[in-house]
Amino acid sequence: MSAERARLTAQIRGRVQMVGFRVFAEQAVARVERDGATAITGWVRNCPDGATLEVVAEGEREALQQLLDELRIGPPAALVRRVEEEWSAASDDLEPFALRY
Repeated sequence: MSAERARLTAQIRGRVQMVGFRVFAEQAVARVERDGATAITGWVRNCPDGATLEVVAEGEREALQQLLDELRIGPPAALVRRVEEEWSAASDDLEPFALRY
């Protein structure tokens, strides 16, 4: 039986831009995958408001929860004030996880 696949959409708010958070998110995906999860697809981007980072990712729900746990902490220079998460069914329409500009 395969693990449940899901889509995570997360809005991370606080001091999350200009602190290496997008690269941190990309590295967090790689760490989760190294821990044995199947590939995580999706993207991370800075939002125009200057204080929000958006992540859309699909994969095994357990792996996405591990990713979300890392995003709640962020890189050392970040200050995460709030994380809003939304879960839905995987649509399998995303490319390999990447940074968006």
